[in-house]
Amino acid sequence: MPTAADCRPLDACPPEALRGLRGVLTDIDDTLTDDGELGPAAAAALAALRSAGVPVLAITGRPMGWSRPFARDWPVDAIVAENGAVALFTGPGGALQVEYVQDEAERARNARRLREVAARILAEVPGATLARDSAGRVTDLAIDHAEHARLPPAAVERVLAIMRAAGMQATVSSIHVNGWFGTHDKLSGARWIVQRLYGRALDAERDAWAYVGDSTNDERMFAAFPVSVGVANLRAFADRLEVWPAWICDAPRGAGFAAFAARLLAARCG
Repeated sequence: MPTAADCRPLDACPPEALRGLRGVLTDIDDTLTDDGELGPAAAAALAALRSAGVPVLAITGRPMGWSRPFARDWPVDAIVAENGAVALFTGPGGALQVEYVQDEAERARNARRLREVAARILAEVPGATLARDSAGRVTDLAIDHAEHARLPPAAVERVLAIMRAAGMQATVSSIHVNGWFGTHDKLSGARWIVQRLYGRALDAERDAWAYVGDSTNDERMFAAFPVSVGVANLRAFADRLEVWPAWICDAPRGAGFAAFAARLLAARCG
C-alpha cells in the first residue's frame, strides 16, 4: 500500500501509466467540486473525457436525493451514492435509473436503526448536527463536521465510536462523518457499477482504471488501484492518512481533477 514516501507529484507520472486507462473513478466533494459546486475547469474536464471515450464513474458519500440531478446532467456514466449503496445512471430511453444494493425490506429495517443512532449522537456529542442533505439519504447517516458546521477532532472520534459500537461501518470524508449498516463501501460500489454497466469484473482490470480522491475515506480506493491520484487538498489529512495515492496533484479540488484529466488525455494522444 502506498505511503507518504511513495506518493509522487502527478507531473512525474509517466505517460505509459495513463495511456491504457479504460476509465476513471472519482470522488465528488472537494475532488470534483469547489465549495459544493462543479466549477468550469472540472466540468470541462468531464466533458473532454466523455468526448474521448473515457467513462467517468463518481463514487460518493452524498445521498441518493442529492445525486439525482447530477447523475442526469453531468457528463458521467453513473454516480454511486451513499458509499456504495445506491447507483444512479441513464437507462434505456434516457430515463434516470436508480438501483440499490439492499432490498426494500432491509432498507426499512436499517432506517429505524439509523434513526436510533442519530438520536444518540445528537444527544451525546455536543455540537453534532445532521448533514443538511439528510432528507435525501436512504441508507446512511451523515453528521456534518466541516460543510456548514464545525466539529473538533475529539467530537468526530466520538461520533465514529458511537456508530461503530452500534455495528455500523463509519468513515470521515472532507465534510461529513458517514455511517451505515451493511458490507458495502466505495470499492464494492465501484465493482458493482462496472459489472452493471459494462458486464466486466473490475478486479480483473484494476490497472485500467484510475481513482481520484481527496480524504481519508478514499484510502481503500487508493490502495486498490495502481493509478491512484489525490488532489492537493488531500494534504490537509496528512496526519491521519495511512494509505496515500501513488500520485498527487499540485492543484486542489476541481482544478486538480482537471489537471489529471488533461494529463490522461495527453498521454492517450501521445
